[in-house]
Amino acid sequence: METASYLVRRGQLEQYFDRTAAHAWARLTADGPVSRIRATVRAGRDRMRATLLGYLPEDLRGQRVLDAGCGTGALSVEAARRGAQVVAIDLSPTLVALARERAPAVPGPGSIDFRVSDMLEPSLGDFEWIVAMDSLIHYEPDDMVEMIARLSARSSRGLAFTFAPGTFLLRMMHVAGKLFPRGNRSPAIVPIAERVLRGRIALHPGLQGTTLARTQRIDTAFYKSQAVQLLTRGGG
Repeated sequence: METASYLVRRGQLEQYFDRTAAHAWARLTADGPVSRIRATVRAGRDRMRATLLGYLPEDLRGQRVLDAGCGTGALSVEAARRGAQVVAIDLSPTLVALARERAPAVPGPGSIDFRVSDMLEPSLGDFEWIVAMDSLIHYEPDDMVEMIARLSARSSRGLAFTFAPGTFLLRMMHVAGKLFPRGNRSPAIVPIAERVLRGRIALHPGLQGTTLARTQRIDTAFYKSQAVQLLTRGGG
């Protein structure tokens, strides 16, 4: 069952990405010119997307992949080009509509099913791989680890996700609100130290038997996030 804190934060994220900052995110994820700050965020997100895709097999033919928090769909398109049957979901109808509009008619040997949905929705089914790029970083640690556990239970091979590393500099940047101008500021990102996250994963009953295989931090001035590959029992 979802906690009250999870439901409150999910509602805040839906409002932010669907109304407050949909236009800003459309510009950020397009090819046009942006401000210096947003350019560093764009570059960081490009590197992070490549990192997470690097945690997946090159050949994804016949495999289901959940893009949990797909945004404007760039990662979904790349996974489909490898042959994956991608279910791409986001809380924001506006961003899902934009993702559909931007996706090529035939993205590759795979397919993309864009939906407006909560990533924890059971009816989405089971997957070989689940990717959550910067979609868990707004949740409190207890909720975040519970989300990882619930996603892991539906993934036969593994998860590739990100967290906000709990560094002093990142905390200060978010306190100061420097990632975006005031009018576009998102719900707070919740940093967590890597050692704390590892400890919580190791202790969670639903994550016993999983393996935290790889991790890599991406830092491009105004974008700071850390990738994790978490293998399930069938993902070795």
